[in-house]
Amino acid sequence: MAIIRCNNCSYLREVPNEYAGKTVKCPTCEQGVPIHDTLTFVRSVLEKYSALLAKHREIQKLVPSNTANETTKNAEIDLHNTTAMTNIGQYKPVAQWFESKKIQIDVDLQALDTQGFFDEVAVELGANYDVLQDVLDRIKKTQKSGYTSVVLNIGKNSQKEMQLITGFCKRLYEYSFVAKYFYNKNEKRIYLTLQTAPAIVNFFNGEWLEWFVFMRLLKFFYEKNDLFSCLRSFTINFANEDKQEIDVFFLFKSRIPLFIECKSGEFRSMIDKYSKLRQRLAIDKEYFLLLVLGLSDEQARGLTSMYGVTFVNEKNFIDHISALLH
Repeated sequence: MAIIRCNNCSYLREVPNEYAGKTVKCPTCEQGVPIHDTLTFVRSVLEKYSALLAKHREIQKLVPSNTANETTKNAEIDLHNTTAMTNIGQYKPVAQWFESKKIQIDVDLQALDTQGFFDEVAVELGANYDVLQDVLDRIKKTQKSGYTSVVLNIGKNSQKEMQLITGFCKRLYEYSFVAKYFYNKNEKRIYLTLQTAPAIVNFFNGEWLEWFVFMRLLKFFYEKNDLFSCLRSFTINFANEDKQEIDVFFLFKSRIPLFIECKSGEFRSMIDKYSKLRQRLAIDKEYFLLLVLGLSDEQARGLTSMYGVTFVNEKNFIDHISALLH
């Protein structure tokens, strides 16, 4: 059999094969229509379908899938070496949450890219802060004075602490956070030459705490296999042109916001500011956290009862968030 297929009105009919190759008027719209043998017609249809399918696949590479708007553990990734968080589909739910409040956001994709070593160093520093605090304080003090040489005397530390400190300082050198590293075993002294790059200076001056909190929360939600969307170190713009920088923000279960402001230094003068911001964003108190480095659990409980935000520290914030999910 042959096929009459009118491209103008989609008229379709089978006719005897001897009419193949001829042209007839379409009985519906009277346009001239060629008659094809069935095999030629099927090939033509398949070619058009293949071309459309190829085009569709190219478009899909450019447009994030609706099912990938939030991060889950379904796709295994190395959280310490990925650009997955920079995908617009990952943080789009956060943007939409703010847009629902007529607030626009400015995203810094570099703050979400974990291919560098900021996240690894931050996690090691935060997890061992009790031991590494002196190393950090000496580096910050030297940076502020405008010098670049740091000498650490670790002779009074325990053997375990000495191993932890020397290992950390060696990794600082391997990751180029310091320009030079030397350990004199006889003197039990570490000699460091600091980097002066602004990114490194800012990291030691407090940005490391943002990275630490961000990565701990990434791991927490990822291992729970919960839907979540997140941003770090971004700016929100209110309708009246007020601006506010936000350290860490997670949106989980597609609707619950979690705000975390990280403070490695003075925080008391900022309490009222963040209490007002919480009210402005209409976030429940227990989900609006002021994380203060080195704050005791007792201080955190006392301050939380006094003010309109929840106080946590670098040790208990995960426990607080985990309790919220039960």
